[in-house]
Amino acid sequence: MKYKNIPEEEIKNKVTHDFFQKFDCTKILGKIDFAVKIRRPANAIDFGDEYFLWAEAKQKPADILTMLAQLVLTIGKARTFDDLLPPPFLGCYDSEKIAFVPYSEIQDIFYQNDFNWNVTPSNTETKEFRQVYAQVKKIIENDIPCETYIFDFERNEKELKRFIRANFIAGKSDTAKIKIDKNNFIIIYNKWLETVKPTISVSWEIAKQSGIIDGDFYLADLLSAENQTLKEKLFVLLKSNFYEIDRKLDEAGMFSSKRATFFDNQKTHTQFWARYERPPHEEYWDYIVERRDLLVPQDVRERKGSFFTPKIWVELSQKYIADVFGEDWQDEYIVWDCAAGTGNLLAGLTNKYNIWASTLDKQDVDVMRDRIKNGANLLEDHVFQFDFLNDDFSKLPKGLQGIISNPERQKKLVIYINPPYAEGDNVRGIGRKNVQVSRIHDEYQSKIGKASGELFAQFFARIYGEIPYCALVEFSTLKILQAPNFSDFRDFFRAKLEKLFLVPADTFDNVKGAFPIGFYVWNLNKKEKFECSIADVYDGKGTFLHQKTIANGDGTKYISDWLGVSSKSESKEYIGDLSSVGNDFQNQNMIFINDLHKKRKQGGRHTFITALNLIVVSIYFTVRKVISADWLNDRDQFLYPNDGWKTDLEFQNDCLAYTLFNNNIQSQYGTNHWIPFTEQEVDARDKFESCFMTDFINGKLKQTAESTLFSKTRESKKLEFSTAAKAVFDVGKELWKYYHAQPKYNVNASLYDIREHFQGRNDKGKMNTKSDDVQYTKLIAALRDKIKILAKQIEPKVYEYGFLK
Repeated sequence: MKYKNIPEEEIKNKVTHDFFQKFDCTKILGKIDFAVKIRRPANAIDFGDEYFLWAEAKQKPADILTMLAQLVLTIGKARTFDDLLPPPFLGCYDSEKIAFVPYSEIQDIFYQNDFNWNVTPSNTETKEFRQVYAQVKKIIENDIPCETYIFDFERNEKELKRFIRANFIAGKSDTAKIKIDKNNFIIIYNKWLETVKPTISVSWEIAKQSGIIDGDFYLADLLSAENQTLKEKLFVLLKSNFYEIDRKLDEAGMFSSKRATFFDNQKTHTQFWARYERPPHEEYWDYIVERRDLLVPQDVRERKGSFFTPKIWVELSQKYIADVFGEDWQDEYIVWDCAAGTGNLLAGLTNKYNIWASTLDKQDVDVMRDRIKNGANLLEDHVFQFDFLNDDFSKLPKGLQGIISNPERQKKLVIYINPPYAEGDNVRGIGRKNVQVSRIHDEYQSKIGKASGELFAQFFARIYGEIPYCALVEFSTLKILQAPNFSDFRDFFRAKLEKLFLVPADTFDNVKGAFPIGFYVWNLNKKEKFECSIADVYDGKGTFLHQKTIANGDGTKYISDWLGVSSKSESKEYIGDLSSVGNDFQNQNMIFINDLHKKRKQGGRHTFITALNLIVVSIYFTVRKVISADWLNDRDQFLYPNDGWKTDLEFQNDCLAYTLFNNNIQSQYGTNHWIPFTEQEVDARDKFESCFMTDFINGKLKQTAESTLFSKTRESKKLEFSTAAKAVFDVGKELWKYYHAQPKYNVNASLYDIREHFQGRNDKGKMNTKSDDVQYTKLIAALRDKIKILAKQIEPKVYEYGFLK
C-alpha cells in the first residue's frame, strides 16, 4: 500500500506531488475533496477555471462505488456544475488506488427529476445514496471498460502517469460539454456577458436606449444549432457568423433588418459555445423564452416592469378575482394586462378572445407571439406594443379602443397587472441614466403628489383618471395603503378595495428585502377613500397563515411627532444621543443609542439624552425595537400614542430596563453614564467615572428643571421594576461581575464593551457573533433570554397605548 498510515490531507499532498505536479491542485471547491485544474497562461482568454478532475478522497481503503456515489451527491447538492465548467473526469482515491469515470457518463444523474439532493452525502443509509450508488454501479459495470480507469498507486504507477499525460490535456475532449436547462441558463448567461458580449459589434448603451438588450443576443445563441437560431419569432436571430436584428416588413413589401457582427471574427463566441451542448432539450425552450425577464438589466426591469410573477401567486390571484366577479368572470369580462412583459400573468386564463396584452418592448411582443406558436392561450392580434405611460389611447387596437371609449363597456373591463416599480430619483433620471419622466407623471403629479415618483402609481393614476369605470386587479407594495408619501394619492384614488392578500416579496424574482407584496382587487365604480381593510396572509409556499388589519395613518400624527414634543429638555447635561429614522419597521435597524461624541451617521433625527428625557427616549427606543421586524409588519407605522403611558410607571421602567441592555454606548467615546450597577454590586476593582444611571434609578438625582416628558406627578424617587425587568438586571449583574474578574478589563466598560472583549472582531473589523469563553456564552445567552421575556411583557402595551394600531 503506497500511502499506508498517512492522514488524508497528507495523502492529498503526496498524490499531487507524485502524479499531478504539472497541474494546479490548490483550489478548494466547496465540499469536493480534490480538484485538478490547468495552470492558465497569463495571456489566455478567461473562460473561468478549466478542471480535469473532481475527486473524493479517503484515508483508508474504501469501496470505489461508495466513494463515487458520495462525490456525486456532494456535487449535486452544491450544483457545482452550474458555477464551473465540469471536468472530463470524476474520480476517487484512497491510500492504495485511484479511479476515473468520464463526467459525460455520470452527468445525467444530476438532471433527474424529483430527486432530493439535500441529504448528507456521507450518509450511506439514505434512499438517495442507495439510488445514486445503483446508478453509478450500472454505469461502471455495463457502460465503461472499467479496468482501464482504475489504477493501483504502486502496481500501476507507470500506467497511471501515462493515462494522465494522455487525457489531462486542455481542449482534448468534449465529453464534458455542459447540458443547459432551466436551472443553469442564467448562470451561463452571466458567463456569456463577461466573454462573448464584448466581442459583438454593438454599442450597448445606445442599443439599450432603443430597447435592445444583450439578453436577446444570448437567447439567439442559446436556442440555436450549428449557429442558426431555431426560433424565428425571436427579436434577434443568429445567422451563422452574424446577428440579424429587428426583422420587419417595410412599406415596399420587403423584409429589412439590422446586422451585428463580431470584432474578433467570432473566435471567442466559438470557443465559448464549444463548452456547452446547444440547444437545450426542447422541453425547456418555452420556459427559457418565457423567462426573458431574467435577461433584462436591473434598471430596465425596474422601469419597464419586466418582472416575472410566480405561478403560485398568478393562480391565487385568479382565484381571488373569481371570488369577486364570479366563477364565469373570464367569459363575462375583458382582461387587459397593460404591463404584460412576456405574458406570464395571463397564464391560466381560458378565454383567449377576451384577453389583451400590451408591453413596452417589441422584443416582449415577439416572445409572446412565439409562445402562442408553442401553445400559449393568446391571440396574436391581441398582443401589441404600447407605452402605457406615454402613448395616446388612439394607438390601441380598435377592439380595445371601443371598450376604453365607452363608459358602459368599461364596466366589463378588468385591468390585470403586475406593474413596474422604479421609484424616487430613479424615475427622474438622477439615480440612473436614461430613465425619463413620463407624460403621465407630468399630468398627474399635482394630483398624486410624491407618489408620482413611482411608476406603479403612475399606472394606477392613469387607469383611475382615464378608464374610471373598469376594475383594477394588481400586484404592488403596501405603500399605496400606508405610506405617508402616498396620502395625496389616496385622496385622489378613491375606489373600493374588495379583496386583498399579502405574500412575502422575496418570492418574486430578484426582489430583495423582507416586506409584503399585496394583490388588490379594486372596484373603481365605488368611490371611497381607503381607510382600513382585512388582508389574507400567505407564507412563501402559499399556505394561509392568518388575517391582518391594514390601515392608513392619514390625518394622524406619528411617533416621531411625539418624540419631538415629548423629548424637549432644558438640561444641557447630555448622556447620549438617540438616532432615529422613519416611523415604520423597515427602519428598525436605524434606531440606536450612541455616545454623544461618537461620529454621527448621515441622515435621520438626533435627540440628545438627558435625565429629563431619559424615560421618554427609553419608551421611544423600546417601542421601536421590542417587536421584531419581519416581512409582514415591514410597512406598519408607529403612531402618536394616547396618554395611557403617562401613568403606567411599570411600563416606563420596563422600557428603561430594556434600553439599558440594548444600547451601543462605548466608553472609548467619552464618559459612560449607562452602567446600571454600583461598583459594589459587580465587585469592581476601581471607582466608576460616572454613577449617573444608578443615581437615576435610585432617585438620587436632583432635577433642576421641570420635565415636559411625563406626568408632573412623577417625582424623583427610586424606580420600582417588574419581576421580568428584575430578572434582566440579575443576569446582567452576573455578566458584569464575570467581566470585572478578568485580568484585563476596563472599569468603565459598557455592555457593548463587554461583548467586544469576549467576542473580539474579525479581519474586517466587525464584532464576532460568538465567543470561545464558555461562561460568557452562558451568561450572554441567559441575558438575551430574559430580555426576550421582558419584551413579550412590553409588547401588548405598545398596542394598548396606540403606538401601533
